[in-house]
Amino acid sequence: MRSEVIKRGLEKAPHRSLLRALGFVDEEMGRPLIGVVNSFNEIVPGHVHLNEITAAVKAGVRMAGGVPVEFPCIAVCDGLAMNHAGMKFSLASRELIADSIEVMVQAHQFDGLVLVTACDKVVPGMLMAAARLDIPAIVVSGGPMLAGRHEGRRISLSNVFEAVGAVKAGRMDEEELAAIEEEACPSCGSCAGMFTANSMNCLTEAVGLALPGNGTIPAVHAARRRLAKSSGMRIVEMVREDLRPSAVLTPQAFENALAVDMALGCSTNTVLHLMAVASEAGVHLDLEKINEISERTPNLCRLSPMGPYFLEDLHEAGGIPAVMAQLARKGLLHLDALTVSGKTVGELIKGCRVKRPEVIRDVEDPYSPTGGIAILWGNLAPQGAVVKKAGVAPEMMVHRGPARVFDSEEEAVEAILGGRIKRGDVIVIRYEGPRGGPGMREMLTPTSAVVGMGLDKEVALLTDGRFSGATRGACIGHISPEAAEGGPLAALQDGDMVVIDIPRRRLDVELSEEEIKERLSRWKPPTPRVTKGYLARYARQVSSASQGAVFKGGGGE
Repeated sequence: MRSEVIKRGLEKAPHRSLLRALGFVDEEMGRPLIGVVNSFNEIVPGHVHLNEITAAVKAGVRMAGGVPVEFPCIAVCDGLAMNHAGMKFSLASRELIADSIEVMVQAHQFDGLVLVTACDKVVPGMLMAAARLDIPAIVVSGGPMLAGRHEGRRISLSNVFEAVGAVKAGRMDEEELAAIEEEACPSCGSCAGMFTANSMNCLTEAVGLALPGNGTIPAVHAARRRLAKSSGMRIVEMVREDLRPSAVLTPQAFENALAVDMALGCSTNTVLHLMAVASEAGVHLDLEKINEISERTPNLCRLSPMGPYFLEDLHEAGGIPAVMAQLARKGLLHLDALTVSGKTVGELIKGCRVKRPEVIRDVEDPYSPTGGIAILWGNLAPQGAVVKKAGVAPEMMVHRGPARVFDSEEEAVEAILGGRIKRGDVIVIRYEGPRGGPGMREMLTPTSAVVGMGLDKEVALLTDGRFSGATRGACIGHISPEAAEGGPLAALQDGDMVVIDIPRRRLDVELSEEEIKERLSRWKPPTPRVTKGYLARYARQVSSASQGAVFKGGGGE
């Protein structure tokens, strides 16, 4: 066991003395030392209950003969950070999370890890740490929030954002907005739709680093505590088996996760995060591979904000195993991929069936024959851009319109809510990429305002930033290279005609190559928005969104 370097031998008496100061007894000295990473805090609804989940994990570890040792981890609430300077820190926190876990594990030589997580960047940050450290590790999510109810209709946080735009457009009064505000988030847990947090928790299950149910069991259900206890028991077995992430996070596992991603219609942020985790695992994953899997994988689910169903419905319908069983019928999964359960994917999903066919469609009757996410290329995105095509209205799958160019999210939101955007416009928000933002902010406020004002079937939005999983509409993000690096987005001017062709996977501006080059030759990089602190260091180190926005020279590079 790794932990023997701090527990065994005459020369380790000082180390044992410090462990005894923690209350260790002789019987614990010879048992596996399990680090339990608890991302609890009192500001994030998805994390406010994680002390309960962590306690269940620790009980499971003890039952299996291990010694649990808890340590903390930061977590940002993307909803609370939205549309102000705080959002610059959200994606950037992913790297801090991975680094801090690495520091704690290497300094204290844990034998195994249980990663207790819930929201957005915390899940991929923990996955990156697990891949980098390559000691036995298992992930336990805190689970999704229950959907809210307003006048007999189920709602979630995205409805509140959209209601703001509806009030601004005169389509809703403030009294109804106040009621929706009260009712949208009725419990702890990660916000109820297939937003980024729930997307990543489902994909953690699909990639094999969590037990079945991790992505979908509601936060308030007793089954979530039982899952945590089972995961605590399982990690001790994994240490004894020496089952490491490198045996699970294979190229085949990432292809399985991407297939599930396309079937579910997950957040576009999964592209960033899966690429980052793959980099740490030493697995090559690029945008071409993502498009290839999207082209052959049917979209089986339309969960909020794309449809009327929520994570609790997906759980009742059979969860991720039922989705994977459907995909397996078409030969779209690697069934021999190993999971932390000790079983292969094929063994885990054997006999799983869809219990609510309106939530998980039959693989022979999908919403779309291709996946929920698409990668676009063109003279505006030489290194690619990402769109959640499952959330795009049919009439916006192909669109041509004049660019309305803004150099920050705030400028765009002011124009949208001020009624200055016309039908047919293509809103462009630039200098919000990983380096330019810095931090690649999510754009839920402007996209929700567009939807709330009833313009989502007539207006598109492009950015080198990114979108929340709660975003819907013709919203294309992660445009690379970003404007701050002199990408073509920096050359755009008001009135330039932009052509979006999602079926052909194209994103172009009607300018000649010579005109784009001439404009860029006169372009000057913007003054950095942040010059000190962590964000300034982040901006210097971060790579393109097309590479997962990882630190240059880090991970598996």
